[in-house]
Amino acid sequence: MDGYEVVVVGLLGLLTGLIAALAFRFSEHQQRRLPEQAPGELDPGVVRVLAVLRSAAVVLGPDGRVIRASPPAYALGVVRDDAVVHPSIQDMITAVRRDGVIADEELELPRGPIGRGRVMLQVRVANIDAGHVLVLAEDRTEARRIEAIRRDFTVNVSHELKTPVGAIALLAETMQDAADDPDAVRHFAGRMQKESMRLGALVHEIIELSRLQVAGALQEVGLISVDDVIREAADRARVVAQAKEVVLAVAADTGLSVYGDHALLVTAVRNLLDNAVAYSDGGTRVGVGVSAEDGLVSIAVVDQGIGISAAEQSRVFERFYRVDPARSRDTGGTGLGLSIVKHVAADHGGDVSIWSEPGRGSTFTLRIPAAHVPAPAETPTPSDAGAPDKEVDA
Repeated sequence: MDGYEVVVVGLLGLLTGLIAALAFRFSEHQQRRLPEQAPGELDPGVVRVLAVLRSAAVVLGPDGRVIRASPPAYALGVVRDDAVVHPSIQDMITAVRRDGVIADEELELPRGPIGRGRVMLQVRVANIDAGHVLVLAEDRTEARRIEAIRRDFTVNVSHELKTPVGAIALLAETMQDAADDPDAVRHFAGRMQKESMRLGALVHEIIELSRLQVAGALQEVGLISVDDVIREAADRARVVAQAKEVVLAVAADTGLSVYGDHALLVTAVRNLLDNAVAYSDGGTRVGVGVSAEDGLVSIAVVDQGIGISAAEQSRVFERFYRVDPARSRDTGGTGLGLSIVKHVAADHGGDVSIWSEPGRGSTFTLRIPAAHVPAPAETPTPSDAGAPDKEVDA
């Protein structure tokens, strides 16, 4: 082999090595790349992200077809029959495809094709990759409902406070004009005292209810004697019962106990007693019975009052709701007592329920998890207003 051939062979070897090196580098680069996506398919990373989202998530392909939707998207009525059904969301999608700008709106939409159910959704629409569009919808219905309740509560409080404050101002002005008439002064002073007491009770119950609505409302939790709670609540209600000539009958000691806040439980039972006395006529009975069953202590307050219609029973635990507004004005009721009972029961892991028929009286039953159940006890029936073992005539 002459010198020319040696040079040619050397160049060919060098070129072969260079091509092999380039081929290896290209192959290595290709291995590091993600597999090419078929049209309409999502990047695996995007799929993994969508799987952990709590919001309703919908992904649409370049042709507008829904290629992926989470269960909440169907539950909230965003997607039906594999299509986004609400025109307002479709308009947002169209705008995002056209402008490329993320859209974010709060929309009130029908929950389904029939019925009057509505949902409040925070909807966000954005382009992701290869012509895909992502729709995220967060359910804000409950948050807006709570906001509306708070707003209504503020309006109701303002109205309820305005009534006694206005009455006191008017009575003070009238009493000033009647300064030379001792009888009139005494009369208006008594009215002012009554309105002042009503105002004080209202403010106290508003503060109490606000405290109960905060997490961790129980301040002093301990082992509480149910008998002590009932005894103290009955003692506090006795004055009002005496004034109306209502007989207050209390069950004998049971030895039952619960874990909770003594002051709050007394408030709850006292509110039930005050409510029963307020809606009872003179000469009738209000009874308190206690029983234990299935690990729960039940405190039943039974009256022989006017009763509550079935239509109103679902609303009696609402704030400021009064079955008989005229009677509430006469008795100084605030409309917050039963709402407080409901919150106290919930904070103690229990509940409160009602049985009532117009003309036959009512039974309110407060149930709390028992700490100690020594022996079964009988629950009073509505007909005998408690059938107590021990009676306290008020």
